[in-house]
Amino acid sequence: MKVLTALTGLHGRVLRRVLVLGVVLALTALVVPPPTFRDAPASLVRGQVAAGVDHSRDVVWILFLGSDARPGQSITRSRADAIQMTGINLRTGDATMIGIPRDSYVNIPGHGSEKINAALYFGGPKLMGQAVGDLVGVQPDYVFTAGFDGFRQMVNAIGGVTVNSRFAFSDPVRPQGYRVGPNKLNGFQAMIFARIRKSFPRGDFDRSANQQDVMRGILSQVRGGMDKPGFMERGVLSAVRHLNTDLKPSELYRLAQAGTAVELRRLRGCVVLGGIGTAGGASVVFPNVAQARRIGNDARDDGKLDRGC
Repeated sequence: MKVLTALTGLHGRVLRRVLVLGVVLALTALVVPPPTFRDAPASLVRGQVAAGVDHSRDVVWILFLGSDARPGQSITRSRADAIQMTGINLRTGDATMIGIPRDSYVNIPGHGSEKINAALYFGGPKLMGQAVGDLVGVQPDYVFTAGFDGFRQMVNAIGGVTVNSRFAFSDPVRPQGYRVGPNKLNGFQAMIFARIRKSFPRGDFDRSANQQDVMRGILSQVRGGMDKPGFMERGVLSAVRHLNTDLKPSELYRLAQAGTAVELRRLRGCVVLGGIGTAGGASVVFPNVAQARRIGNDARDDGKLDRGC
């Protein structure tokens, strides 16, 4: 009787949602064949956690990557176009996004100093996770990589996203342009919004902030549909069918919990800043390592940004 009473309230809806996700994930692991590595438009793997780096078990750190792979190329062995390190507190719903400009010039283990996005090309998601983790001082538990097609499919599958833009600019894929304030975007338009940089005063830094705005829009859209019958189940099934992963169902279940735990009002974002310069004849960003470590240390154990950017 107590269980039935609890299920009628908000916490009951959350419990039902998590239980349904768990059942769907478990069944999917049994009945849906995994995609081939070549065909999968998205990848989810465990991170390569470095010795001596630790954080609370209440917090899951996920590195989200957008790959710039072209048709016929591997999404996990091309350069990264979007880099967002995200900590999620499963208990409180707090979350922090740390945006890394793709041209950040860092040391990549085993490859010397290079643009950080080259780590994906050199060694795949695990090396990319290590390079980003070395910069911010927190190693990711998981690395999620999506190519252009995978990203478009995910956004279209949830009915598009509404993104709040800080700038007005034009682009051929959206005849009416992007205006300051809310913009309802389909998957292709959202991808362009997340990739463009030349229209903005701070270039790569504003692009990274725009990527966080797209992530907020996705979270808002998902949370708005979570209580609609079949919405989450269809989303999970679609994701797993198009996902190349080495995770067990129990780990996928934990990540599903993480996704439903994030409160939009508790989601904060920072972009690692730095100076513009050249290295090897190429334009690069020399990241502010002290800022990156401070943000990482701030959110390490609780996923909450207390000190700001």
